[in-house]
Amino acid sequence: MISGHVFIATSLDGFIARKNGDIGWLLERDDPSEDHGYDAFIKDIDMIVMGRGSYECMRDVRPWPYTRPVLVLFSSLKDEQIPEELASKVRFSDKSPEVTMAMLDAQGIRRVYVDGGRVIQSFLRAGLIADMVITRVPVLLGQGRRLFGTLAADIPLVHENTCAFGSGLVQSRYRIAA
Repeated sequence: MISGHVFIATSLDGFIARKNGDIGWLLERDDPSEDHGYDAFIKDIDMIVMGRGSYECMRDVRPWPYTRPVLVLFSSLKDEQIPEELASKVRFSDKSPEVTMAMLDAQGIRRVYVDGGRVIQSFLRAGLIADMVITRVPVLLGQGRRLFGTLAADIPLVHENTCAFGSGLVQSRYRIAA
């Protein structure tokens, strides 16, 4: 059975990026001496599904940071070109979260890393997220792109664990309650 999983960082006030998409505040806090669990998380992931904003933020990063195939969800795919060096690593889709997960399930994909604020929000609303690892970065941005948006109903969570890092990052793991 296919499942969606989130691994993301936010500012203490709940933003994943500045209004213009900038995540420099997050990259400044990256301490390579700390293991925040990303490598352990990604080793069990078959596919990454991300939104346009996340893709545009990472598109020109070299070396390409993802070791899994990436599916970028766009509501409009007009004139979008994949850089030649990413052609075998990235593809685009304009499908809904439900159709996307059904398509990936039919391809034998089991664990999907869901990344990007709007994409995470839409997958949560569709009930397609199994768990979330959220790392809070000790910075207040005041405004920007929020991790969570409006919901038609509460989504109950079960807290699994929390750990604090020497850099001040605080990471919590939540399972979506059945």
